[in-house]
Order: sequence, then C-alpha cells, then structure tokens
Amino acid sequence: MEPITYYSTNNPNERINFEDALLRGMAPDYGLYMVPRKELPRISHEKLMAMPFMYYPQIAFEVLSPFLRSEVPEKVLRSLLNDAYREDVIPTDIQQVTGRTHIMWLTKGPTYSFKDYAARFFGRMLNYFLGVRRLRRVVVVATSGDTGGAVADALLGLKNIDNIVFFPKGSISEGQRRQMTTLKNNIYAFEINGDFDVCQALAKTILGDQSFAEELFNDRERFTSANSISLGRLLPQVVYPFYAYSRIADNMEPIIASIPSGNFGDMMGTVLAKGMGLPVSKIIAGVNENTEFPEFLETGQYEVRPSIKSPSSAMIVSHPSNLARLIDFYGGHMYDERDRVTGKIIKPGVIDRMPDMDEMRKDIVSMGVTNPQHFETMKEVYEKYGVVLDPHGAVGWKVLEVCLGGRHDEPAVVYETADPGKFPEDVERAIGVEPDLPPGMQRQATMEERIYSIESTPEQEHGGLKLSQAQIDETKARIKEIFKR
Repeated sequence: MEPITYYSTNNPNERINFEDALLRGMAPDYGLYMVPRKELPRISHEKLMAMPFMYYPQIAFEVLSPFLRSEVPEKVLRSLLNDAYREDVIPTDIQQVTGRTHIMWLTKGPTYSFKDYAARFFGRMLNYFLGVRRLRRVVVVATSGDTGGAVADALLGLKNIDNIVFFPKGSISEGQRRQMTTLKNNIYAFEINGDFDVCQALAKTILGDQSFAEELFNDRERFTSANSISLGRLLPQVVYPFYAYSRIADNMEPIIASIPSGNFGDMMGTVLAKGMGLPVSKIIAGVNENTEFPEFLETGQYEVRPSIKSPSSAMIVSHPSNLARLIDFYGGHMYDERDRVTGKIIKPGVIDRMPDMDEMRKDIVSMGVTNPQHFETMKEVYEKYGVVLDPHGAVGWKVLEVCLGGRHDEPAVVYETADPGKFPEDVERAIGVEPDLPPGMQRQATMEERIYSIESTPEQEHGGLKLSQAQIDETKARIKEIFKR
C-alpha cells in the first residue's frame, strides 16, 4: 500500500507526509492539510464486524494505522494509543436513552470535554516526532471554550513542547479558564480582548509569521498549531464515530450522527469516517444562532457575520476553520483573502470554486438552535429521561429530534461534548438543579492563576470585531518577554 500524503487546500500540488504536516500545523500558503479523498483508506467489512469486541484504543489503531503505518512503527503506535486512551483516564460511554437514540459521552477525560480525545493523540504524536528529530515546538491554540484546557492538559510537562493559548475575555466559563491558567509550567494562557474569531485570527497570524519565529527562535518552523486547523487534531476525531457504530449498529444498519458543531472538527472527522466506509446514513451538524453554514447549505451563498453569543459557548463560531476542508472534500475551494504584505485576513471565507452542493446536501443536514431552545431542550430531556445535558449536547439532541420528527426509530447517536458540570449556571437555569463540578475542576477552583492579558482593543467592523494590528504587536511583545528570559 502506498503511503498517504497530504496537500494544502490552497495548493493540491504540494504533498507532504503526516509528520511534516503535524509539525507545520498550517501550510505556508495558509491552507489546511487534507487527505486526498480518493486516497482515503477503506475499513473492511470484516474489521467493522470485529469492532464491537474491541476497546477504544484498539479501534483507534484500526482506524488510524492506515494513515500512519509508513511513519510510525506498529509497536510505537499501539503504545501511544494505549496510553492516550487508557480506560481509567478517558472512558467512553454509550447510553441508550429512548428508542434507538443514544448519547455518546465524550466527557469523561482529564478536562471533561471531547477535545481530550484529539488533544491526547496530538500531544503524544507530536512529542514522539520531536523526540526523533531532536526539535522543540511552540504550540499555538485559540479556544472558544474546551480546546484550550484539553490541549494544555495534554501538553503539560512535555519536554519538547511549549503551549500558548488565546482565549476570549469574558466569553468562557471560569472553570474553562482555570483549566488553562492554573497549569503554569510550559503552558502560557493569553486573555484576549475580543471574541473567538479575534483569537482565531490572532493564532493564524502568529502561526503564519515565519519571520517572527526566525527573529525570536532562529527557527522559522518553531510555531505549530493544535487547533482543529491541525491535521493531528483532525485525524483522531475520525475514531469516535467508528466506536459509536460498533456499540449501537445492528446488522450493519447505517447510523445517524448528530453533532454539535462549532469549528467543525468533529463533523469533518465524521465525514472522513463515512468516506472510509463507515455506514452513516446522515450527518447532522447542529449549530447555535451562528447559522452561516445551514444558510450556505440552503442557498449556496456563504456570508460571514459577527458571531452571536450563545449558551453553547464553544460553538460561538461564525466562520469555522474546518469549513475549508469540508468544501475541499466535496470538490470546491475556500480561502481567506489576505493582505499580501501583512498576511492579515481581509475577507474570510471566499469561495472561488463551488463544491458539489447536491452531494453535500445528500450527506449533511444542518440547522440552528436558538438560545431559548438550548434551555428548553435541556429541561425536556431531563424531565422525560432523567438525563442532564450540557448546552452543546442540547444542540445535538434538538436537531436530531427535528430531523426525526420526534420519532426515535432509527439508530442514532448524539455526541455529548462537555460535562454539564462545566456549565453550572446554564444547567441550573434549565432544570433547576446545579450539577456537580467535576473533581479535577474542584481542585483547580482554588489554585493560583497565571494570565497574560492583551489589553489592546480589536477593530470594530460592520458591527463586529476584527483583530487589530495593536493586538498583534502587543501579543508579539509578550511572547518575546516569555521566551527571551
């Protein structure tokens, strides 16, 4: 079997291996690394039939080894996956709730978020390759909620890695913030004046500024990404739809996957799983009031607007990074128009080649959930089934019910992506009961924080926020202070 190589969504002619894509994070042309659709490995019927008898790390090996077998020895890969997905550290539960509808609880890892799955794989894989090459990297992350804590926990103390995480001031919960700010050591948490899109733009700017990396580290490749931008974050998200299928499918019947969708990493992973042969009849991408994607599916027109606050805080994303990969998968091309001198984004989400909209609409359904519907759904599910959902899981449940017309007669799984205890105020407002704070977060609630605050303000544009040059300059100055010591 030929080794799989990866290309930039902005340049299909550039092909590199997984190791180089992982270390770079983003392509030099600002594209995202992607596996050619025609080269996606296929999972055989025999392996699918064997998966109900496998543990999570065994399924992860079967799914991921075709992508990595030419670069990571089998024994090493099995060891890394067994460590990443230890049952006593990150158990995965599938709960049958009503009829044939299930919830996959991806919420029981170290930071109580589904982001733990990708972060733990990413951290171990990156540390492995850096060790082989005797290199060091600075992982740059923007977070709208759970990503930052998951990545920071996964990278904490790794000897070849530093981690810079940007989070929007006032837009994440105290518990989420403390999962980043109390770790210290090689973890540097930056509080940014703005929303997630400003943080994302800042991360992309630092990642793409090779001259700054050269100036500071004498290493143009020092910065890399662990956001869903990174191929090393995307590939492990292909695993859990296979795991869900292995636990709920009956006689190879296709399943419905209902996915709360913010930056579209989990949804894109499920699209790739379907492309690898996983029987998925429908992928439902639930969003909150940031409805750019459902409107695009309906009209074929994509318009980025200022992001709207929502109880599902990790999904307050008006322009999902992985949308460029989704467009690419279906034969189109999306890019961010940039200033040729500064590299700053001038116009995000430009589509100059349309994807196959008919095929995309056949595979994917997407709809928005209003802010009041978050609370109504949490209340209804609690009163009917005794199940406490977090706001993100409520989005997944609501859109599935709408798609099924209230029936639960088809095999379906809702991805529950964060422990309800991370959102005590929202849960209590919905059901009248305050959920328990997860044990690890109880410990962090009294620990000292270390925060690097970027006070510069973003630009105001069309009623929304845009990364300013002052924010870029201040951030670079603080990064220099950290690493010049």
